[in-house]
Amino acid sequence: MIPYQKEKLENAICFFAKEHSAKAKKPLYQTYLYKYLALFDFQHLKEQGIPALGLKYIAMARGPVPEDIYNQRDNIKSDCFAFSEDQNGNKMVVPKKKQPDMDYFSPAEVKLMKTLVEIYAENWIKASDMSDASHETILAWKRTWKEHPNTIIEYANEHDGEIMKKTDNDLTYPEEVYLIHRAINNCA
Repeated sequence: MIPYQKEKLENAICFFAKEHSAKAKKPLYQTYLYKYLALFDFQHLKEQGIPALGLKYIAMARGPVPEDIYNQRDNIKSDCFAFSEDQNGNKMVVPKKKQPDMDYFSPAEVKLMKTLVEIYAENWIKASDMSDASHETILAWKRTWKEHPNTIIEYANEHDGEIMKKTDNDLTYPEEVYLIHRAINNCA
């Protein structure tokens, strides 16, 4: 379990909603949010060995979707953000705080969040572009979608498919950290 997971997640959503809207000059619609969260989790996993938020994702046709947020979006109560609808009934995320509390994030996480906004918060980038990016960069989605569409994505699928068969000397640092993280969480 990630310490302060609920608070960290809410502040991450607030950050993406605030920064995306400011830079792209358009609201953060739900599909963008789902892609930001997935790209954040899986890129952090690749770099550091553990997901930044540890959300449970479903391998859907347009890419990974955080299951709990997707299923509960109409019932989520937060001081940091809210889901609302535009005049066409499209779901969007609105920040409720002037500034998210960035103390929940490591410097590497903050840098990654800012990088994602820098890349994807452009008024010409469509949700389908972000979906395509998630398809290209998230190996775990590709593997899960190919074998078992619309099921839970296992973080282990982001690493080399042979991670469990590797010797200690053959593991990369992020793979080793991931296996330790996984063992601790499976015991808890």
